[in-house]
Amino acid sequence: MKMKRLILGLALGASLLGGCNDDVSLVGPSIQPGADRVKAYTDTFEVEMSTIKLDSVYARTVSGLLGELYDPLYGNIKADYICQFYCPEGYKFAHEPLEGKVDSMAFFILYQRDTNGNIGTSCIGDTLAPMQARIYKVTKPLERNYYTNMKAEDYCDMRTLLGEKTYTPRDLSISDSIRAITSSSDDNYYTPNVRIRIPTEVAQAFYDETVNNPQTFKNQETFNKFFPGFYVTTGYGTGNILKVAQSSFFIYYRYMSKTDAGNDTIIRTREQFNVTKEVIQMNQMKNDNLETLLEPNDEYTYMKTPSGVCTKIIVPAKAIKEKIGTRILNDFHFKLKAMPQEKWKYAFEAPSTVLLMPQDSMKNFFEQSKLNDNETVFKGDYDSSDRTYDFGNVSNVLQTHYINNPDKDLVLLVVPVYCATTTVSSSSSSYWSSGGTTETTTSISNYLSPSGVKLKKDKDARRIVIVTSEYAEQ
Repeated sequence: MKMKRLILGLALGASLLGGCNDDVSLVGPSIQPGADRVKAYTDTFEVEMSTIKLDSVYARTVSGLLGELYDPLYGNIKADYICQFYCPEGYKFAHEPLEGKVDSMAFFILYQRDTNGNIGTSCIGDTLAPMQARIYKVTKPLERNYYTNMKAEDYCDMRTLLGEKTYTPRDLSISDSIRAITSSSDDNYYTPNVRIRIPTEVAQAFYDETVNNPQTFKNQETFNKFFPGFYVTTGYGTGNILKVAQSSFFIYYRYMSKTDAGNDTIIRTREQFNVTKEVIQMNQMKNDNLETLLEPNDEYTYMKTPSGVCTKIIVPAKAIKEKIGTRILNDFHFKLKAMPQEKWKYAFEAPSTVLLMPQDSMKNFFEQSKLNDNETVFKGDYDSSDRTYDFGNVSNVLQTHYINNPDKDLVLLVVPVYCATTTVSSSSSSYWSSGGTTETTTSISNYLSPSGVKLKKDKDARRIVIVTSEYAEQ
């Protein structure tokens, strides 16, 4: 029987390379024992497609989004975040401030620049639209809730504003000559940022705590109780969303030192605290005006990020099983076709990568930091030349479904994601490989940048072809 299955696989491969039709075909008789022949079948079915709302997505990250943006089709997005700060064990100031007094404190929102000094994709929307950032102090311990439907008012005193700053993502006070500096070691190198002054009394209380209660800085847990973090949001303004790369606060002070000649001199310095992967950052996403996207229609479904909506696909697994019976499932090639993107200014782009996965596995997939395995989870990259997401042969997910849920149809979700990758160079070569570079996916997370796409759902777009085979005993 093992030999028969090997022959079946070889024969089916030859058949698939040669093409398929809806009729039963006898495949490769010349390479098989005379008593055995393989029959290959193709059967056509239709999937159901619809748009569903995602109230929240899992977003464990040290980066974040800040701002508000409206799109005529995809509606309004408002994004902000709460963040803790990493504190080394046994922390204390590197120097004693002059007369025990600190000078000032500032919170920094940093975002990326490209090699030309422009902010590039770090801002979605109008880079000159004025916005107002606001900072509130967190007053309650944060939970490890990394879903985007958290409510900031559950953790913050919204009556006490610590600081605010009006900004435009492209800071016109920075000259082109400064932007053109590409070496980060240059003293004038510019990192795009929003700087918000925090009351000096907050910084002074921070220093005083290091002196009077050093046990507060024993470890991260004790520090978080004293300094739970900041809530970073926007007040007025709409038109852009920043992709925040780093959040930090600095405490500035002066201290007395000695020169090489033994003279007293005053040195200016600072203490810095950052958001890192060791602490909690909770991202809040609010999507409005989704009603139009959720209305049933016969033309297309939608995907919108961050959070927002995604596409649900129901594969008629019961009907497929009834049709194919005990035949071997060989191929179920799945592809999605998108509509052209909108043409207005600042129109959303289609997400570059999506995952196809069973609906009931989505939660664990992201919480447990899994990767696509081509067994139940498949990755599709957007091909702009023909506007498709091609997942290849996804027959494994149907076979797994028959084992676990033989009496139910298969429900899949199409979810936009971000894939972090690493490239490995190899100089080795063999008969099969000439060396070169290999790109490997290291992590997958929900896509948090604003994006949107319409997926076709007409009869042709919903059509799937299932290829099966069986032995024909002579």
